[in-house]
Amino acid sequence: QVQLVESGGGLVQAGGSLRLSCAASGSIFSINAMGWYRQAPGKQRELVAAISSGGSTNYADSVKGRFTISRDNAKNTVYLQMNSLKPEDTAVYYCNANLVVTTLSIGDYWGQGTQVTVSS
Repeated sequence: QVQLVESGGGLVQAGGSLRLSCAASGSIFSINAMGWYRQAPGKQRELVAAISSGGSTNYADSVKGRFTISRDNAKNTVYLQMNSLKPEDTAVYYCNANLVVTTLSIGDYWGQGTQVTVSS
């Protein structure tokens, strides 16, 4: 069994910063890509940022230059540093990991989500 536990969400004023963390635990053999998605009310879930096992990153155009994704492979943890936050960044943020479990099957796993609210 695999768990992804997120932390770091909250309420912040426009222009402020937050740092999200997501730790993966359980029957993990290896982790491939990890990423952050978000879903605002009435909208589809969208990719915010992703990072490969080798450290390659990609970002949604709307967050480029403001958000930074990173990972600590030793801790099976991915981070999202969010700076210059805007009200339109308000959403539930979900952590995602594509990983191999100890039975050697591969799958996508999701965290429970953490609310980020940016006030104007």
